[in-house]
Amino acid sequence: MKSWIAAAAVYKDRRMLTILFLGFSSGLPSPLLFFNLTIWLKDEGFSYAGIGLFSLVGTAYAVNFLWAPLIDRLSLGAFTRCLGRRRSWALLSQIALMASIFCMGFLGPSAGLPLFATSVIMVAFFSATQDVIIDAYRIDVLAPHEYAAGSAMTVFGWHIGGTIVGGAGGLYLVALFDWRTAYMVLAGLVLVGIITILACREPDAFGTEEYDTQADTGADRVNRQNGLRQGAGVFLASMYRASKVPLIDFFERLGGMTLLILGFILIYKIGEAMLGRMSGVFYRDLGFGHADIANVAKLYGVTALIIGGISGGVLASRMGLLKALLISGILMAATNLSYAWLAIAGNDFPVFVFAVVSDHLTAGMATTTFVAYLSSLCNSAYSATQYALLASAGNFARIIYASASGFIITALGGSWSIFFMATAAASIPGLLLLFWMIRRLPPPEITQSSN
Repeated sequence: MKSWIAAAAVYKDRRMLTILFLGFSSGLPSPLLFFNLTIWLKDEGFSYAGIGLFSLVGTAYAVNFLWAPLIDRLSLGAFTRCLGRRRSWALLSQIALMASIFCMGFLGPSAGLPLFATSVIMVAFFSATQDVIIDAYRIDVLAPHEYAAGSAMTVFGWHIGGTIVGGAGGLYLVALFDWRTAYMVLAGLVLVGIITILACREPDAFGTEEYDTQADTGADRVNRQNGLRQGAGVFLASMYRASKVPLIDFFERLGGMTLLILGFILIYKIGEAMLGRMSGVFYRDLGFGHADIANVAKLYGVTALIIGGISGGVLASRMGLLKALLISGILMAATNLSYAWLAIAGNDFPVFVFAVVSDHLTAGMATTTFVAYLSSLCNSAYSATQYALLASAGNFARIIYASASGFIITALGGSWSIFFMATAAASIPGLLLLFWMIRRLPPPEITQSSN
């Protein structure tokens, strides 16, 4: 029992409070792009297929690794000298994010689909950029044995911002006012992240010497092989430093495990991705109102997510990441079936509560362990680029699966029960691959510090 208490003691560190508020800032835009947006589009009369396809605006989360190298190395001049590399980029992205969310709410779908979609894309772009910085900050400021706890605090903060404030709060604002007002009010809450960035400290530059040494080697290669003039050579060398070196390091460290790990990342959360995109539409189809959805899917659900997230962090510390991922994944797939039960039961409030709470509990466990596992694969010298690459692979898969979900439910003739059983079955390949990985390729373990 004492060992489990000791495993949970890391949550008292004040760095965890910073990570909590940054998680809030990361989570706030999510329902505005996904869950709440699907309900808004449903209320506007969009089809299942159209709502599903709208998830493609989140492609920025799948490709943010493309500009992550610049965030790792590019200085913003006086801004960076004043705040530091991580904090200067974070503040810039948050200011742009606030403006984009405000524009999205101000315009609304009635402004015309191309214009509204452009505003949604801008929110996704700046939110995805902010995520790169926050993920890198978390990895930089923590020691490896603290990654699981840091992931749990990120999930906790993410759901306070995304599920309670952005999700439930947004729906309450819709019930009181309208969709446009709700979005414009929530834009102001990006200030939470801005204040956190201004108050927190810049993390130590772990791995900087290693990075610079490899970068200098890259610069020599560029100049020697291409015979470029000095200015062009310096520019290309800086791009080498920002892009190629982190990727070479990643593939060299993982070796033959690389494709296996990437395959696992692509399929582990397929069931959750398909379920999550259409859940809001499903609730509305069953006749639940905005306030009902806010109360159950957001407030009750987030309590379960928090408990699940913290439990996942402790579980990973005690059992190892892959075993914790397997347990969480099995439970997550099983609880997808509770939605099939709800589809059969119809507008049954107790079943609604059970389905949402059980699903969110296991999703919290799976998310915490998944984020911790991705963090454990990164070299702190290139944390922004490498974590963004891994997270982008998972986000790309999630976006593709989510965009297809509307077509699937349409092809099933609106049979939600069959759809949710299919989401549970879709999780099986990832679990089988994970089981093989546990037996053949044991991962680096997240353990307690000896200090």
